[in-house]
Amino acid sequence: MKSFKLYSLDVVEDDTTVEVPLVDGLIINKEDEHSNWLLEAYTDLSLYDYFKKISEQDGDIIIEAVITKKENSPAFFQTRICSLIKFEKHLSVLFEGIIRRTRRDYSELLLESLLQRGFEGPALLTEFQDKMKSKPKLKVKSK
Repeated sequence: MKSFKLYSLDVVEDDTTVEVPLVDGLIINKEDEHSNWLLEAYTDLSLYDYFKKISEQDGDIIIEAVITKKENSPAFFQTRICSLIKFEKHLSVLFEGIIRRTRRDYSELLLESLLQRGFEGPALLTEFQDKMKSKPKLKVKSK
């Protein structure tokens, strides 16, 4: 098993994402025969009802996670909520799932987004370089 710091976490809902403000977070690659990952988000207790509702729907949840540091490209996981634990002021949400391999990586999605917004030439290059550093959220495109 390998463990990493969970830097940021978003829940993907149709055409939007819901940012989960992290107090702390951990991600573990179980390196088992099913390629399972565990992600624990330690967040604000006010999100308990949101995650309780999601867990009761008994379906898969797509989450977008940035691992270790802000500069890393986000990874997408197809997960289920394993547990919700309330603490005095915080909530622990444990997800289990698999990494979702997409045919296109972050840089290709970013470039497509910038082209659709009309960037071209030197302005395209400048905007692309800036966005690759800041890593803004992008919509997930399923194939």
